[in-house]
Amino acid sequence: MKPLDGVRILLTNDDGIHAPGLSILEAIASRLSDDVWVVAPDSEQSGASHSLTLHEPLRVREYGPRRFSVVGTPTDCVVMAIHHLLKDGKPALVLSGVNRGANVADDITYSGTVAGAMEGTVMGVPSIALSQTYGWEHRKLPPWETAETHGADLIARLWDVGWPDHVLLNVNFPDREPAEVTGVEVTRQGKRDASALRIIEREDGRGIPYYWFGFQPPEVFAPEPGTDRHALWHGRISVTPLHMNLTEPGTGEALAEAMAADKPHEGGTNRS
Repeated sequence: MKPLDGVRILLTNDDGIHAPGLSILEAIASRLSDDVWVVAPDSEQSGASHSLTLHEPLRVREYGPRRFSVVGTPTDCVVMAIHHLLKDGKPALVLSGVNRGANVADDITYSGTVAGAMEGTVMGVPSIALSQTYGWEHRKLPPWETAETHGADLIARLWDVGWPDHVLLNVNFPDREPAEVTGVEVTRQGKRDASALRIIEREDGRGIPYYWFGFQPPEVFAPEPGTDRHALWHGRISVTPLHMNLTEPGTGEALAEAMAADKPHEGGTNRS
């Protein structure tokens, strides 16, 4: 592994400043550079997506040299870091994670972890989101040592290859022990089984119902080959290039043709 000499790295996450996955990410980053900064939410922000706090003040707490928390979302953290805390020296790389659980398929649209990498990309900084899958092998705790063992070398390899300015990389480590990882696969975003969502209903002390959203493993698990979910299911590290432009060109072309066909003729309408 070739260290990223002289590269300033910004770390963030969505599980909060005290999350074990952030400690894993710090260990990974420290193998790559001696200029590592942490700016993470003060509390868990899972499911925050790419939200930005506009109606409440942002408060920053310093925990030590190059280590801060922000009362806000992962997006807030990256904005605060690049525009304020590191304004005298912009980071060259943003790493977001390591998330507790996979961020794949449709779930990436909810993910604060992916959003941290999105915001870095928006600001012109190469960015990678990292997540550790668990529960797929009936494991109750994430195998953090898998991300820690493979993370630094993978990031160094990706950095050496490079990727376009408008692209972020979404990395997911499989629910396997480090020695059981079967390789790295560059994948596309898969599709989530919507039947995995369940609503748990309970009652408070006064008999008033309240609800939790939860997820359960699907009864049939057959992800499409080439997707992030398929790679993880087969023990491979998934690397998915994502981009910020959500335009779907094929539909746009069809709509443009339809709108052109319905366009009134030049010269106006005939009047009797």
